Amino acid sequence: MTLIGNRGFYGEIDILVLKILSGGEPMHGLAIINAVSENSGEYLQIEHAALYPALHRLHRKGLLKGEWRISEKKRRAKFYQITPTGQRELAQALTEWTAHTRAMEQVLEIQPEDLQ
Repeated sequence: MTLIGNRGFYGEIDILVLKILSGGEPMHGLAIINAVSENSGEYLQIEHAALYPALHRLHRKGLLKGEWRISEKKRRAKFYQITPTGQRELAQALTEWTAHTRAMEQVLEIQPEDLQ
């Protein structure tokens, strides 16, 4: 299990949140945390203390919209949904993430003798 908190790679929480919400279903914070965990085979765990600032930041940027509702546990919770601007941002972020991971894989595949 990897906890994703303040020490995570820059922007990884944002990408995960946008991707989870890209399915169109509005979700509250705990549901987003659970979806990331479930969709990663329980490998990724977003810390609550890292998620809520990310949700607020994405909301301020216009990438998410939020609405207060009653959760399945009969509690008041803010449900978030991705906006069209958020969809465009996600597409760009995924392109950049793919390029970044490919470049990292190339560097990590270098054999020690190649560095001489």
